[in-house]
Amino acid sequence: MYTPRFLTARLETLARSFPAVVVSGARQVGKSTLLKQVFGHQAEMIVFDPVQDIGNARQDPDLFLDNHPPPVILDEIHYVPELVAALKRRIDLDRHPGQYLLTGSQQWHVLRSLAESLAGRSVFLDLEGFCLGEMAREEASAAWLGDWLQDPEGFVQRRRTRLNLPHPPFELVWRGSLPEAVSLPREAVPDFWGAYFRTYVERDVRLLSEVSDWHTFGRFVRIAAALTAQEINASHVGRELGITPQTARRWLDLLVATFQWYEVPAYSGNAIKRVSGKPKGYLSDTGLACWAQAVSSPAALGGHPLWGHFFESFVASELRKQMAMLSPAPRLHHWRSAGGAEVDLILERDGRFYPIEIKAKRRVSRADARGIKAFRDAYPDLKVAPGLVIAPCERMERISDLDYAMPWDLGKAMPRG
Repeated sequence: MYTPRFLTARLETLARSFPAVVVSGARQVGKSTLLKQVFGHQAEMIVFDPVQDIGNARQDPDLFLDNHPPPVILDEIHYVPELVAALKRRIDLDRHPGQYLLTGSQQWHVLRSLAESLAGRSVFLDLEGFCLGEMAREEASAAWLGDWLQDPEGFVQRRRTRLNLPHPPFELVWRGSLPEAVSLPREAVPDFWGAYFRTYVERDVRLLSEVSDWHTFGRFVRIAAALTAQEINASHVGRELGITPQTARRWLDLLVATFQWYEVPAYSGNAIKRVSGKPKGYLSDTGLACWAQAVSSPAALGGHPLWGHFFESFVASELRKQMAMLSPAPRLHHWRSAGGAEVDLILERDGRFYPIEIKAKRRVSRADARGIKAFRDAYPDLKVAPGLVIAPCERMERISDLDYAMPWDLGKAMPRG
Protein backbone atom coordinates (compact mmCIF):
# COMPACT_ATOMS: atom_id res chain seq x y z
CA MET A 1 0.00 0.00 0.00
CA TYR A 2 1.37 3.43 -0.97
CA THR A 3 2.19 5.75 1.92
CA PRO A 4 1.55 9.42 0.99
CA ARG A 5 4.68 11.56 1.28
CA PHE A 6 4.66 14.96 2.95
CA LEU A 7 6.78 16.44 0.12
CA THR A 8 4.10 15.72 -2.50
CA ALA A 9 2.60 19.22 -2.46
CA ARG A 10 6.02 20.86 -2.76
CA LEU A 11 6.97 18.50 -5.60
CA GLU A 12 3.82 19.40 -7.52
CA THR A 13 4.47 23.11 -6.98
CA LEU A 14 8.02 22.82 -8.30
CA ALA A 15 6.87 20.84 -11.35
CA ARG A 16 4.47 23.67 -12.20
CA SER A 17 7.34 26.17 -12.06
CA PHE A 18 10.48 24.56 -13.53
CA PRO A 19 11.18 22.62 -16.76
CA ALA A 20 13.04 19.92 -14.82
CA VAL A 21 12.72 18.66 -11.25
CA VAL A 22 15.37 16.36 -9.78
CA VAL A 23 14.35 14.24 -6.79
CA SER A 24 17.58 13.16 -5.12
CA GLY A 25 18.34 10.96 -2.14
CA ALA A 26 19.79 7.66 -0.97
CA ARG A 27 18.80 4.44 -2.64
CA GLN A 28 15.40 2.99 -1.63
CA VAL A 29 14.03 6.11 0.06
CA GLY A 30 11.09 6.05 -2.36
CA LYS A 31 12.10 8.50 -5.12
CA SER A 32 10.80 6.40 -8.00
CA THR A 33 7.63 5.45 -6.15
CA LEU A 34 6.85 9.08 -5.37
CA LEU A 35 7.28 10.26 -8.97
CA LYS A 36 5.31 7.33 -10.35
CA GLN A 37 2.49 7.96 -7.89
CA VAL A 38 2.27 11.70 -8.58
CA PHE A 39 3.06 11.85 -12.32
CA GLY A 40 2.75 8.27 -13.59
CA HIS A 41 -0.71 8.86 -15.04
CA GLN A 42 0.65 11.47 -17.45
CA ALA A 43 4.37 10.73 -17.86
CA GLU A 44 6.26 7.74 -19.24
CA MET A 45 8.85 6.31 -16.84
CA ILE A 46 12.28 5.05 -17.97
CA VAL A 47 14.53 3.32 -15.43
CA PHE A 48 18.24 3.46 -16.29
CA ASP A 49 20.78 0.78 -15.46
CA PRO A 50 24.51 0.93 -14.64
CA VAL A 51 25.29 -1.78 -17.23
CA GLN A 52 22.62 -1.90 -19.93
CA ASP A 53 22.23 1.11 -22.24
CA ILE A 54 18.46 1.57 -22.05
CA GLY A 55 17.11 2.86 -25.35
CA ASN A 56 20.64 3.74 -26.53
CA ALA A 57 20.53 6.75 -24.22
CA ARG A 58 24.33 6.72 -23.85
CA GLN A 59 25.05 6.14 -27.52
CA ASP A 60 22.59 8.66 -28.94
CA PRO A 61 21.01 10.84 -26.21
CA ASP A 62 19.26 13.17 -28.68
CA LEU A 63 17.56 10.29 -30.47
CA PHE A 64 16.60 8.83 -27.11
CA LEU A 65 14.87 12.06 -26.11
CA ASP A 66 13.16 12.22 -29.51
CA ASN A 67 11.71 8.79 -28.81
CA HIS A 68 10.57 9.76 -25.30
CA PRO A 69 8.96 13.21 -25.49
CA PRO A 70 7.99 15.06 -22.31
CA PRO A 71 6.52 14.76 -19.85
CA VAL A 72 8.85 11.90 -18.96
CA ILE A 73 10.30 10.44 -15.76
CA LEU A 74 14.01 9.60 -16.05
CA ASP A 75 14.81 7.33 -13.12
CA GLU A 76 18.42 6.92 -11.86
CA ILE A 77 19.74 9.65 -14.15
CA HIS A 78 23.23 9.35 -12.62
CA TYR A 79 23.77 6.20 -14.71
CA VAL A 80 23.45 8.21 -17.95
CA PRO A 81 25.67 11.33 -17.78
CA GLU A 82 25.49 11.62 -21.57
CA LEU A 83 21.90 12.86 -21.28
CA VAL A 84 22.77 16.05 -19.41
CA ALA A 85 23.94 18.13 -22.36
CA ALA A 86 21.03 16.92 -24.50
CA LEU A 87 18.53 17.86 -21.77
CA LYS A 88 20.05 21.34 -21.56
CA ARG A 89 19.65 21.88 -25.30
CA ARG A 90 16.01 20.74 -25.21
CA ILE A 91 15.11 22.95 -22.29
CA ASP A 92 16.81 25.99 -23.82
CA LEU A 93 14.50 25.61 -26.80
CA ASP A 94 11.38 25.07 -24.71
CA ARG A 95 11.18 26.36 -21.13
CA HIS A 96 7.65 25.31 -20.24
CA PRO A 97 7.48 23.63 -16.81
CA GLY A 98 7.05 20.00 -15.86
CA GLN A 99 8.81 18.41 -18.84
CA TYR A 100 11.45 16.27 -17.18
CA LEU A 101 11.20 14.56 -13.79
CA LEU A 102 14.44 12.93 -12.75
CA THR A 103 15.79 10.90 -9.83
CA GLY A 104 19.37 10.40 -8.67
CA SER A 105 21.13 8.83 -5.71
CA GLN A 106 24.61 10.27 -6.12
CA GLN A 107 25.64 13.88 -5.61
CA TRP A 108 28.89 13.61 -7.51
CA HIS A 109 29.44 13.67 -11.26
CA VAL A 110 26.00 13.56 -12.89
CA LEU A 111 23.96 15.41 -10.27
CA ARG A 112 26.66 18.04 -9.92
CA SER A 113 26.77 18.38 -13.71
CA LEU A 114 22.97 18.66 -13.75
CA ALA A 115 23.06 21.43 -11.17
CA GLU A 116 25.66 23.35 -13.17
CA SER A 117 24.29 22.75 -16.67
CA LEU A 118 20.62 23.24 -15.81
CA ALA A 119 21.05 26.23 -13.51
CA GLY A 120 17.84 28.23 -13.70
CA ARG A 121 16.18 25.40 -15.62
CA SER A 122 15.92 22.77 -12.90
CA VAL A 123 15.36 22.51 -9.16
CA PHE A 124 16.44 19.83 -6.69
CA LEU A 125 14.26 18.24 -4.03
CA ASP A 126 15.96 15.95 -1.50
CA LEU A 127 13.90 12.98 -0.32
CA GLU A 128 14.77 10.92 2.74
CA GLY A 129 13.08 7.95 4.38
CA PHE A 130 9.73 8.20 6.08
CA CYS A 131 9.24 10.89 8.67
CA LEU A 132 7.26 9.98 11.78
CA GLY A 133 4.06 11.55 10.44
CA GLU A 134 4.30 9.42 7.30
CA MET A 135 4.87 6.28 9.36
CA ALA A 136 1.69 7.17 11.27
CA ARG A 137 -0.08 7.75 7.91
CA GLU A 138 -1.01 11.29 8.90
CA GLU A 139 -1.47 14.29 6.63
CA ALA A 140 1.32 16.82 6.11
CA SER A 141 -0.37 19.11 8.65
CA ALA A 142 1.04 16.78 11.33
CA ALA A 143 4.49 18.28 10.73
CA TRP A 144 5.16 20.67 13.61
CA LEU A 145 8.42 22.40 12.62
CA GLY A 146 6.91 25.10 10.42
CA ASP A 147 4.49 26.10 13.19
CA TRP A 148 7.33 26.42 15.70
CA LEU A 149 9.42 28.58 13.37
CA GLN A 150 6.47 30.82 12.55
CA ASP A 151 5.31 31.42 16.14
CA PRO A 152 7.50 29.74 18.78
CA GLU A 153 5.76 31.42 21.70
CA GLY A 154 2.32 30.37 20.50
CA PHE A 155 3.57 26.91 19.54
CA VAL A 156 4.58 25.93 23.07
CA GLN A 157 1.18 27.01 24.41
CA ARG A 158 -1.01 25.18 21.91
CA ARG A 159 -1.91 21.54 22.45
CA ARG A 160 -1.05 18.97 19.78
CA THR A 161 -1.90 15.31 19.33
CA ARG A 162 0.60 12.45 19.62
CA LEU A 163 1.29 10.33 16.56
CA ASN A 164 -0.01 6.76 16.44
CA LEU A 165 3.26 5.14 15.39
CA PRO A 166 3.59 1.55 14.11
CA HIS A 167 6.40 0.61 16.51
CA PRO A 168 7.70 1.66 19.96
CA PRO A 169 10.73 4.03 20.15
CA PHE A 170 13.51 1.43 20.39
CA GLU A 171 12.12 -0.46 17.42
CA LEU A 172 11.60 2.65 15.28
CA VAL A 173 15.22 3.70 15.76
CA TRP A 174 16.48 0.13 15.24
CA ARG A 175 14.50 -0.37 12.04
CA GLY A 176 15.32 3.05 10.58
CA SER A 177 13.14 5.01 8.21
CA LEU A 178 13.50 3.43 4.77
CA PRO A 179 10.03 2.37 3.57
CA GLU A 180 10.87 -1.34 3.30
CA ALA A 181 12.64 -1.46 6.68
CA VAL A 182 9.60 0.10 8.36
CA SER A 183 7.19 -2.55 7.06
CA LEU A 184 9.22 -5.77 7.03
CA PRO A 185 8.76 -8.46 9.68
CA ARG A 186 11.17 -7.74 12.51
CA GLU A 187 13.27 -10.86 11.92
CA ALA A 188 13.95 -9.79 8.30
CA VAL A 189 15.23 -6.29 9.11
CA PRO A 190 18.91 -7.21 9.71
CA ASP A 191 18.96 -9.15 6.43
CA PHE A 192 17.49 -6.13 4.65
CA TRP A 193 20.23 -3.83 5.94
CA GLY A 194 22.94 -6.37 5.13
CA ALA A 195 21.71 -6.60 1.53
CA TYR A 196 21.29 -2.82 1.38
CA PHE A 197 24.89 -2.22 2.41
CA ARG A 198 26.24 -4.81 0.00
CA THR A 199 24.28 -3.31 -2.90
CA TYR A 200 25.29 0.20 -1.87
CA VAL A 201 28.99 -0.71 -1.88
CA GLU A 202 28.90 -2.79 -5.05
CA ARG A 203 26.83 -0.37 -7.14
CA ASP A 204 27.12 3.15 -5.78
CA VAL A 205 30.55 3.30 -4.18
CA ARG A 206 32.35 1.31 -6.88
CA LEU A 207 30.92 3.61 -9.57
CA LEU A 208 32.04 6.73 -7.75
CA SER A 209 35.46 5.97 -6.37
CA GLU A 210 38.46 3.72 -6.45
CA VAL A 211 38.52 2.13 -3.01
CA SER A 212 41.49 -0.21 -2.88
CA ASP A 213 40.55 -1.99 0.36
CA TRP A 214 36.86 -2.84 0.60
CA HIS A 215 37.28 -4.60 3.93
CA THR A 216 38.74 -1.44 5.44
CA PHE A 217 35.97 0.63 3.88
CA GLY A 218 33.40 -1.61 5.57
CA ARG A 219 35.15 -1.06 8.91
CA PHE A 220 35.15 2.66 8.14
CA VAL A 221 31.35 2.66 7.79
CA ARG A 222 31.06 0.84 11.12
CA ILE A 223 33.25 3.49 12.77
CA ALA A 224 31.14 6.23 11.16
CA ALA A 225 28.06 4.59 12.70
CA ALA A 226 29.74 4.69 16.12
CA LEU A 227 30.59 8.39 15.60
CA THR A 228 27.11 9.51 14.56
CA ALA A 229 25.86 12.62 16.40
CA GLN A 230 29.41 13.60 17.36
CA GLU A 231 31.96 16.17 16.23
CA ILE A 232 34.08 14.75 13.44
CA ASN A 233 37.86 14.69 13.30
CA ALA A 234 39.15 12.96 10.15
CA SER A 235 42.61 12.51 11.68
CA HIS A 236 41.14 10.57 14.60
CA VAL A 237 39.08 8.37 12.27
CA GLY A 238 42.16 7.73 10.15
CA ARG A 239 44.25 6.67 13.14
CA GLU A 240 41.57 4.18 14.20
CA LEU A 241 41.84 2.44 10.83
CA GLY A 242 45.46 3.04 9.94
CA ILE A 243 44.58 5.28 6.99
CA THR A 244 45.61 8.85 6.29
CA PRO A 245 43.41 11.79 7.35
CA GLN A 246 43.05 12.61 3.66
CA THR A 247 41.66 9.16 2.91
CA ALA A 248 39.31 9.35 5.89
CA ARG A 249 38.02 12.73 4.69
CA ARG A 250 37.64 11.42 1.13
CA TRP A 251 35.63 8.44 2.38
CA LEU A 252 33.41 10.67 4.49
CA ASP A 253 32.82 12.78 1.38
CA LEU A 254 31.93 9.57 -0.44
CA LEU A 255 29.28 8.81 2.18
CA VAL A 256 27.95 12.37 1.78
CA ALA A 257 27.89 12.00 -2.00
CA THR A 258 25.70 8.92 -1.72
CA PHE A 259 23.37 10.50 0.88
CA GLN A 260 24.48 8.15 3.69
CA TRP A 261 26.11 10.86 5.83
CA TYR A 262 25.61 14.55 6.44
CA GLU A 263 27.40 17.14 8.51
CA VAL A 264 26.09 20.10 10.49
CA PRO A 265 28.48 23.07 10.69
CA ALA A 266 29.39 24.69 13.98
CA TYR A 267 27.95 28.10 14.85
CA SER A 268 30.39 30.72 16.07
CA GLY A 269 28.73 34.08 15.50
CA ASN A 270 31.62 35.95 17.06
CA ALA A 271 35.28 35.35 16.28
CA ILE A 272 36.21 36.45 19.81
CA LYS A 273 34.26 33.65 21.48
CA ARG A 274 36.16 30.42 22.03
CA VAL A 275 33.96 27.80 20.45
CA SER A 276 34.43 24.60 18.51
CA GLY A 277 34.60 24.92 14.75
CA LYS A 278 34.30 21.21 13.99
CA PRO A 279 31.24 19.95 12.13
CA LYS A 280 28.95 17.40 13.70
CA GLY A 281 28.37 14.27 11.64
CA TYR A 282 25.33 12.01 11.35
CA LEU A 283 24.75 8.71 9.60
CA SER A 284 21.59 9.39 7.64
CA ASP A 285 19.57 6.37 8.74
CA THR A 286 19.67 4.82 12.19
CA GLY A 287 18.70 1.44 10.78
CA LEU A 288 22.01 1.30 8.92
CA ALA A 289 23.82 2.60 12.02
CA CYS A 290 22.32 -0.14 14.20
CA TRP A 291 23.15 -2.83 11.64
CA ALA A 292 26.72 -1.52 11.28
CA GLN A 293 27.12 -1.74 15.07
CA ALA A 294 25.65 -5.28 15.14
CA VAL A 295 22.67 -4.30 17.31
CA SER A 296 20.60 -7.48 17.01
CA SER A 297 17.21 -6.31 18.27
CA PRO A 298 15.26 -3.35 19.64
CA ALA A 299 15.67 -4.79 23.14
CA ALA A 300 19.46 -4.79 22.75
CA LEU A 301 19.34 -1.13 21.72
CA GLY A 302 17.81 -0.17 25.06
CA GLY A 303 20.99 -0.83 27.00
CA HIS A 304 23.44 0.02 24.23
CA PRO A 305 26.10 2.67 25.03
CA LEU A 306 25.28 4.45 21.74
CA TRP A 307 21.53 4.65 22.37
CA GLY A 308 21.67 8.40 23.04
CA HIS A 309 23.62 9.05 19.83
CA PHE A 310 21.25 6.89 17.79
CA PHE A 311 18.21 8.65 19.22
CA GLU A 312 19.72 12.06 18.48
CA SER A 313 20.49 10.92 14.93
CA PHE A 314 16.89 9.82 14.44
CA VAL A 315 15.48 13.13 15.69
CA ALA A 316 18.01 15.14 13.66
CA SER A 317 16.92 13.23 10.56
CA GLU A 318 13.27 13.94 11.40
CA LEU A 319 14.06 17.65 11.55
CA ARG A 320 15.79 17.52 8.16
CA LYS A 321 12.75 15.82 6.64
CA GLN A 322 10.45 18.53 7.96
CA MET A 323 12.90 21.25 6.88
CA ALA A 324 12.65 19.93 3.30
CA MET A 325 8.97 20.91 3.31
CA LEU A 326 9.85 24.58 3.94
CA SER A 327 10.98 27.16 1.41
CA PRO A 328 13.39 28.57 2.20
CA ALA A 329 14.61 25.96 4.64
CA PRO A 330 16.24 27.25 7.82
CA ARG A 331 20.00 26.97 8.27
CA LEU A 332 21.17 24.27 10.64
CA HIS A 333 24.06 24.57 13.11
CA HIS A 334 25.38 22.98 16.26
CA TRP A 335 27.22 24.81 19.04
CA ARG A 336 29.86 23.85 21.56
CA SER A 337 31.84 26.17 23.81
CA ALA A 338 35.42 25.66 24.96
CA GLY A 339 34.02 24.97 28.43
CA GLY A 340 31.95 22.04 27.17
CA ALA A 341 28.50 23.65 27.02
CA GLU A 342 26.68 22.59 23.87
CA VAL A 343 23.42 22.76 21.96
CA ASP A 344 22.73 19.77 19.74
CA LEU A 345 21.05 21.71 16.93
CA ILE A 346 20.27 25.37 16.24
CA LEU A 347 17.97 26.43 13.42
CA GLU A 348 18.42 29.91 11.99
CA ARG A 349 15.69 31.69 10.06
CA ASP A 350 14.76 35.33 9.50
CA GLY A 351 17.44 36.50 11.91
CA ARG A 352 16.15 34.38 14.79
CA PHE A 353 17.73 31.31 16.36
CA TYR A 354 15.81 28.23 17.48
CA PRO A 355 17.81 25.96 19.85
CA ILE A 356 17.09 22.25 20.23
CA GLU A 357 18.49 19.74 22.69
CA ILE A 358 17.80 16.03 22.13
CA LYS A 359 17.66 13.69 25.11
CA ALA A 360 17.00 9.96 25.01
CA LYS A 361 15.12 9.81 28.32
CA ARG A 362 11.54 10.07 29.47
CA ARG A 363 12.04 12.54 32.33
CA VAL A 364 13.37 15.92 31.30
CA SER A 365 14.48 18.58 33.79
CA ARG A 366 15.85 22.13 33.90
CA ALA A 367 19.38 20.70 33.81
CA ASP A 368 18.75 19.39 30.29
CA ALA A 369 18.39 22.97 29.04
CA ARG A 370 21.71 24.19 30.47
CA GLY A 371 23.35 24.23 27.05
CA ILE A 372 20.56 26.41 25.65
CA LYS A 373 20.98 28.86 28.54
CA ALA A 374 24.74 28.93 27.95
CA PHE A 375 24.12 29.76 24.28
CA ARG A 376 21.84 32.66 25.24
CA ASP A 377 24.42 33.93 27.72
CA ALA A 378 27.20 33.70 25.14
CA TYR A 379 25.23 35.72 22.56
CA PRO A 380 23.02 38.16 24.47
CA ASP A 381 22.38 40.24 21.34
CA LEU A 382 20.89 37.36 19.32
CA LYS A 383 17.15 36.85 19.02
CA VAL A 384 16.77 33.37 20.52
CA ALA A 385 13.37 31.65 20.51
CA PRO A 386 12.04 29.49 23.34
CA GLY A 387 14.17 26.35 23.26
CA LEU A 388 13.00 22.76 22.91
CA VAL A 389 14.33 19.66 24.61
CA ILE A 390 13.01 16.85 22.39
CA ALA A 391 12.71 13.51 24.20
CA PRO A 392 10.49 10.41 24.45
CA CYS A 393 8.55 12.21 27.18
CA GLU A 394 4.79 12.25 27.69
CA ARG A 395 3.79 15.89 27.16
CA MET A 396 4.92 19.40 26.34
CA GLU A 397 5.86 21.19 29.56
CA ARG A 398 7.93 24.16 30.70
CA ILE A 399 11.28 23.16 32.26
CA SER A 400 12.81 26.65 32.65
CA ASP A 401 11.79 30.26 32.20
CA LEU A 402 12.24 30.04 28.43
CA ASP A 403 12.54 26.37 27.49
CA TYR A 404 10.20 23.40 27.10
CA ALA A 405 10.33 19.63 26.99
CA MET A 406 8.63 18.27 23.87
CA PRO A 407 7.62 14.71 22.92
CA TRP A 408 9.46 13.49 19.84
CA ASP A 409 6.22 12.11 18.37
CA LEU A 410 4.18 15.33 18.34
CA GLY A 411 1.43 15.47 15.73
CA LYS A 412 -1.37 17.80 14.64
CA ALA A 413 -2.38 20.97 16.43
CA MET A 414 -5.66 20.46 18.26
CA PRO A 415 -8.59 22.82 17.54
CA ARG A 416 -8.70 25.93 19.69
CA GLY A 417 -11.37 26.33 22.31
